[in-house]
Amino acid sequence: MSSQKKRTFQIEAFKHRVVVDPKYAEKTWKVLEHAIHEIYNHNASGLSFEELYRNAYNMVLHKFGEKLYSGLVTTMTFHLKEISKSIESVQGEFFLEELNRKWADHNKALQMIRDILMYMDRTFIPSTHKTPVHELGLNLWRDVVIHSSKTQARLQHTLLELILRERNGEVINRGLMRNIIKMLMDLGLSVYQEDFEKHFLEVSADFYRLESQQFIECCDCGDYLKKAERRLNEEIERVSHYLDARSETKITNVVEKEMIDNHMHTLVHMENSGLVNMLVDDKYEDLGRMYNLFHRVPAGLTIVKEVMTSYTRDIGKQLVTDPERLKDPVDFVQRLLNLKDKYDKIITLAFNNDKTFQNALNSSFEYFINLNARSPEFISLFVDDKLRRELKGVGEEDVEIVLDKVMMLFRYLQEKDVFEKYYKQHLAKRLLSGKTASDDAERSLIVKLKTECGYQFTSKLEGMFTDMKTSQDTMQGFYACHSAESGDSPTLVVQVLTTGSWPTQPSPQCNLPAEIVGVCEKFRSYYLGTHNGRRLSWQTNMGVADLKATFGKGQKHELNVSTYQMCVLMLFNSADQLTCKDIEQATGIPIADLKRCLQSLACVKGKNVLRKEPMSKDIAEDDVFFFNDKFTSKFFKVKIGTVVAQRESEPENLETRQRVEEDRKPQIEAAIVRIMKSRRILDHNNIVAEVTKQLQARFLPNPVVIKKRIESLIEREFLERDKVDRKLYRYVA
Repeated sequence: MSSQKKRTFQIEAFKHRVVVDPKYAEKTWKVLEHAIHEIYNHNASGLSFEELYRNAYNMVLHKFGEKLYSGLVTTMTFHLKEISKSIESVQGEFFLEELNRKWADHNKALQMIRDILMYMDRTFIPSTHKTPVHELGLNLWRDVVIHSSKTQARLQHTLLELILRERNGEVINRGLMRNIIKMLMDLGLSVYQEDFEKHFLEVSADFYRLESQQFIECCDCGDYLKKAERRLNEEIERVSHYLDARSETKITNVVEKEMIDNHMHTLVHMENSGLVNMLVDDKYEDLGRMYNLFHRVPAGLTIVKEVMTSYTRDIGKQLVTDPERLKDPVDFVQRLLNLKDKYDKIITLAFNNDKTFQNALNSSFEYFINLNARSPEFISLFVDDKLRRELKGVGEEDVEIVLDKVMMLFRYLQEKDVFEKYYKQHLAKRLLSGKTASDDAERSLIVKLKTECGYQFTSKLEGMFTDMKTSQDTMQGFYACHSAESGDSPTLVVQVLTTGSWPTQPSPQCNLPAEIVGVCEKFRSYYLGTHNGRRLSWQTNMGVADLKATFGKGQKHELNVSTYQMCVLMLFNSADQLTCKDIEQATGIPIADLKRCLQSLACVKGKNVLRKEPMSKDIAEDDVFFFNDKFTSKFFKVKIGTVVAQRESEPENLETRQRVEEDRKPQIEAAIVRIMKSRRILDHNNIVAEVTKQLQARFLPNPVVIKKRIESLIEREFLERDKVDRKLYRYVA
């Protein structure tokens, strides 16, 4: 096969020249021209499309394509001019219907003509870069019919007039509108935009500018927003029914600008109905509508957020600085929680859980809660109240909800260490008096605090629970050893507290009654015998006692009192009357505590187991006290001066603050040393910034205090100043 010679073929030209009839082109075109006339005159049924196609084919084949194309343009232009006159002559509302009908006819005719001239469309037109037949038909319709001097403006006016009527509530023929708009789109996007859309947007802007002004003058904010929302939805619906989808963004932008953007400040600050009134009255629907509409315009939500933030800061500030509110710490915190619940609900239901609004609310709460230096104390008192009384018998889920709310307020505190100080005091009183409603709730809150602030924050609180459990075991061991010796001696329950874990203050030892001293000594001997190297000191200011008392006519009661009150009452077993000074000398109780004891024993109606002369609420050193034989109560057990946490007096608060400041010093120093150890050299401003960053989870350190701690560390040779730059510090290894 490979050895065979390749055969070559050659196609030779016709030997004889084909002679074409000189009048062939003219005759053939006349046939085709007649056919186009018949098509436009709706007489196409008698035409042979096969013959017409062949004629057009032959004309192109014989190089008469130019004649065919120019003849087509002339013929179609003629017919379209006639159609244009017909459309222009129509009066009133039938103008669009006639235009739509003629457009449909033109499209049918164009389809038939394109079928006849298909060969020209596929060969001659691409090679000469002329406009294809179908596109030519659309362009001629545009130039001859739509852009005729009489039709162009009339069409635009008619379309805009119909849209205006629809905006005013009339029903229009949407199907016809859709067809006319589609015609403009088929003629090219630029035709739709220049002949209709541009003017539609201008007229719409004027319409909504005027309407919004009218609404602003006669409507309140809620009604205005409803109307704006309705108009916006109407325009979106209008686009979906008969306008180009690309117009939606443009027309909604017009409505948003004219109805919302231009009036945002007026709406938000509208008297008696603006944003603040909506917030006060919990108008979730109106607030949600405002959010959705303002969300559509630049800076819309920023204005809403700023007004909400400003208002919440104002009412929060009023709440935390109102002297009346400060009288009741529990009510103070409950009002804060109610305020937070209110705005959380608004953000959830109306503001789509928007994180920027939530952050703004958190920022507002952090701002005004920290305006009141007693907020940490009050939050701890609120917890104390809940864990003492209100959570008894409450379901576990409800307890968790309350504790989570407390934790939310706790997060806002800048002085978390102050809260810790008070919380430790209040927890100690609850544990020692057995007044806690639920150990599980107590432990749950400690777990939450631990998660929030770390182990260091809660280690001592956990130590307090450990001590309570250990003390139970110790007492069981003590009574197992001394059960035979107990006899008629008082029953003793001792809580052994680890010094570092509990908020104990050095307190002077009061003189316990002889009956109590004996059993206390037995316990001391037992405890020190089982624990080597330990030291016990009695905290008589923290104890309680149950006393059996017999009053006049043999009436018996069981009195629940503090250890100090017990020491006072036991004196009256061997004396009929004693002055305040006598009692102080006999018991050794500090005078301030003693006066409080005597007030609760003699001056509280229904609890007055002692009588006082002269009778007054204030206690003087020479006041005389008697055992009150005439005391009566309908209860067998009578609680006197129960240990309930109260808000501190100003001197006590000042003292607590001083203790907190002292506790902060080593923490600040430790932070400085940690930073300098890793950085070696650092300037003053950067040390302050780093220390603040490290400690802000517990408290915000004062730059002045940081400076003093740096000076102290320099004196103790942990740091040294740079010899050249005095603001630069070096770590001394």
